[in-house]
Amino acid sequence: MAEAHQAVAFQFTVTPDGVDFRLSREALKHVYLSGINSWKKRLIRIKNGILRGVYPGSPTSWLVVVMATVGSSYCKVDISMGLICCIQRCLPEGCGPYRTPQTRALLSMAIFSTGVWMMGIFFFRQTLKMLLSYHGWMFEMHGQTSHFTKVWAYLESVRPLLDDEEYYRMETLAKEFQDKTAPRLQKYLVLKSWWATNYVSDWWEEYVYLRSRAPLVVNSNYYVMDFVLIKNTDIQAARLGNIVHAMIMYRRKLDREEIKPVMALGIVPMCSYQMERMFNTTRIPGKETDLLQHLSDSRHVAVYHKGRFFKVWLYEGSHLLKPRDLEMQFQRILDDPSPPQPGEEKLAALTAGGRVEWAQARQAFFSSGKNKTALDAIERAAFFVALDEESPHYDPEDEASLSLYGKALLHGNCYNRWFDKSFTLIAFKNGQLGLNTEHAWADAPIIGHLWEFVLGTDTFHLGYTETGHCLGKPNPMLAAPQRLQWDIPEQCQAVIESSYQVATALADDVELYCFQFLPFGKGLIKKCRTSPDAFVQIALQLAHFRDRGKFCLTYEASMTRMFREGRTETVRSCTSESTAFVQAMVKGSHMKADLQDLFRKASKKHQNMYRLAMTGAGIDRHLFCLYVVSKYLGVSSPFLAEVLSEPWRLSTSQIAQFQIRMFDPEQYPNHLGAGGGFGPVADDGYGVSYMIAGENTIFFHISSKFSSSETNAQRFGNHIRQALLDIADLFQVPKADS
Repeated sequence: MAEAHQAVAFQFTVTPDGVDFRLSREALKHVYLSGINSWKKRLIRIKNGILRGVYPGSPTSWLVVVMATVGSSYCKVDISMGLICCIQRCLPEGCGPYRTPQTRALLSMAIFSTGVWMMGIFFFRQTLKMLLSYHGWMFEMHGQTSHFTKVWAYLESVRPLLDDEEYYRMETLAKEFQDKTAPRLQKYLVLKSWWATNYVSDWWEEYVYLRSRAPLVVNSNYYVMDFVLIKNTDIQAARLGNIVHAMIMYRRKLDREEIKPVMALGIVPMCSYQMERMFNTTRIPGKETDLLQHLSDSRHVAVYHKGRFFKVWLYEGSHLLKPRDLEMQFQRILDDPSPPQPGEEKLAALTAGGRVEWAQARQAFFSSGKNKTALDAIERAAFFVALDEESPHYDPEDEASLSLYGKALLHGNCYNRWFDKSFTLIAFKNGQLGLNTEHAWADAPIIGHLWEFVLGTDTFHLGYTETGHCLGKPNPMLAAPQRLQWDIPEQCQAVIESSYQVATALADDVELYCFQFLPFGKGLIKKCRTSPDAFVQIALQLAHFRDRGKFCLTYEASMTRMFREGRTETVRSCTSESTAFVQAMVKGSHMKADLQDLFRKASKKHQNMYRLAMTGAGIDRHLFCLYVVSKYLGVSSPFLAEVLSEPWRLSTSQIAQFQIRMFDPEQYPNHLGAGGGFGPVADDGYGVSYMIAGENTIFFHISSKFSSSETNAQRFGNHIRQALLDIADLFQVPKADS
């Protein structure tokens, strides 16, 4: 038990002669190295803080200004127009560093140069701010933007969904709201916009995510898939060793602020604020609202395998463990034959059940003793790792295989994921991986950025031996992973079982249909002279009308990260233009030229709406914030109440890809992740995520509920396939064989 001895820096025993202290030099060495590592990190942050504080200036530019000023002085040219002489007269005379005229002159020139340098920085910053605040470039050559107010833009968005009588009623409510209630609410919102960094994001996080009392599984958390067309290794522990090492490399870059911002359309940098809570973050349950706990650092991961929890250190002293060492540690867990402790196996089901029940159980059973210590080890971990015994994978010859893989990632068996962690890294027995991600701390493109880096690093930088193991030799002297100890009473076990039943009912009700659309992808869509996203969104409208015989309120997520701390805005994809096209397609009596014209109008409308959403001119987040203000003020608004209660029966999202150029997709066309998915937002609706994966394929993830007689994920998926093909036929786009 050498590792147990080294786990503490000192021990003591009480003897008749007094207290006998015994120090562990190895442990003290680790404490010392840990401190050195911590101070290195602080110094890097201080340096980055200084450089960020003077951006776009730099120490080099300051030196250039000083040298130019001094050089002009020696050439008898006073570029300061007398200011240097004034500064020199203001310096104290007498002894000390100012006693010689030369010293006083140099100091005066340095002060003047610093002032000029700081003024230059100020003007550069203001210019950059003005340039980055200008979003007109997104609309150039795309016509004029709408001058409707957001209330009337909302009415425009619901017009195709309402008959004349319902629309008139909604129009009356909107007019009353705009004339009476809105001005007062807007004043408070303007005041908040002056004071807060972002007037939407904090309320969105709190009221949409943290105050929700519904279970996270299916309702909130989403999943991300691995590369599905290639395989690096079949060895579970080896794959995990490389991936965990790559993740901590990414975290190190994040801590040192070395990750370049993602550029919107390659032009404007987007806010990276959401990345700050990617690691060392846990959602803590509360009776009324949850809390996001974020730590500045964490040196371990928590691991689950066969009903047991372990703590695995990521560092030896100040050095990150190499992939081969991490592989050895995970293999030790896989080889550990010890059984779960009473109540331990399904413990994580608490994070999958109701939030109130979990908060009460946490306070009653996990607030002291060994349970608190073990829970802290999980909640304070960098992230959570699940070692699964199943082996799902994508087989192009087996259509159901991708859906089964998605189901395993979305909810597992409801107790082998810690749904509260910022993300759970899932490693299957066959070396396939995936993520289950909590939604409150960030949106999908953020975890997608990490995942692209990790998969690229694993494949192209770390690599494996011919036998599938991580490169290098392991250090067998490393302390084994630490088994977490629990004391779970029967009352707590009853709560765990209850949460498990709730989560299982949710998971069993989800129908997930995932498929790869092979006839064409982004390349051929562009030949239709439209954006790939607009093409897919219009196809979804056509597919939904064929599936349900009616239109519905449609949600598409758009990023607003061109604004500081921006998150998302809603694009209402069901427009008058798209419904006109769909109705014409369904009738089947229109000429092809007329259908093409209707499609282009619908596509142009969708692209314009997407740009409006990205540039802060969307509808829904503004109305949401007005609603929050009305609740604070106790003001009743029938219009806002109706807007915020409308169900999104078709919730859609495009999955970002190639945010980082880790490799050339044309050179490695099979290095494709399949994207990811989420559960349906409405009980009688669909959740659809899609990834336009390169030039020749699209992945779809469609969810619905078995309990709804109106929806069927596979049926809807087939309608999507046909809609894509039918629209492509309009433009006589040649397609590959299905």
